[in-house]
Amino acid sequence: MKTKIERQSKGSSRPASGSAFVAQGLVLACLVVAFAAGYSFGQSKTIIDEWGAVQAPKPPELKPVTHDPKTSALLVLDMVKQTCNIERRPRCLDTVPKIQALLKQARAKGIAVVHSITTAATPADIAKELTPLDGEPIVKTSADKFFKTDLEKILSDKGIKVVVVVGTAAQGAVLNTGSQAAFRGLKVIVPVDGMSAENTYFEQYTAYHLANAPGVGQQVTLTKFEMIK
Repeated sequence: MKTKIERQSKGSSRPASGSAFVAQGLVLACLVVAFAAGYSFGQSKTIIDEWGAVQAPKPPELKPVTHDPKTSALLVLDMVKQTCNIERRPRCLDTVPKIQALLKQARAKGIAVVHSITTAATPADIAKELTPLDGEPIVKTSADKFFKTDLEKILSDKGIKVVVVVGTAAQGAVLNTGSQAAFRGLKVIVPVDGMSAENTYFEQYTAYHLANAPGVGQQVTLTKFEMIK
């Protein structure tokens, strides 16, 4: 009898429980989902892949502007020979006469004027047509002219609420200083014919960013010199 029982035990097998089948199914399903997700992620396109297919949006609207001379300041940014020249940025040279005319008007109206220069420049490098007058502040730093300078204090002490921003580079000093002014609650006026860059694309995306970026677009008005009163 003992031998018979042993033989039956060896020849018998227990059927798998229902819970075991469920667990196996779940593991298999997870593996399929993970594989599919990984495949999909690997196949998704980035903006770099789609770069050539991107269509430029409609241009921002240019608006006429008026501002109070007593609470406004003109920021003339980085108009120095190192960056505003025929070799590096010929479009900048085209803006000099227009900025000069605006500068003359601002001074006649008593509007505060602040100049900036790059870290590699000196005040003597500013375009002669835009030479600062005695008493007009000059700040020296990189693209954001608020960074490690007295610009915020200069504007605050004068009770400035609106800044008109011109200069070069569009994608550097104009974009960063204009954005930082907006973040500080200032109204920002940017005449698009008063900013310049190495190419038109840089100027285009600067204009679009200033008009549409969260926290910036609400404070910025794009315009042209002839539309400023």
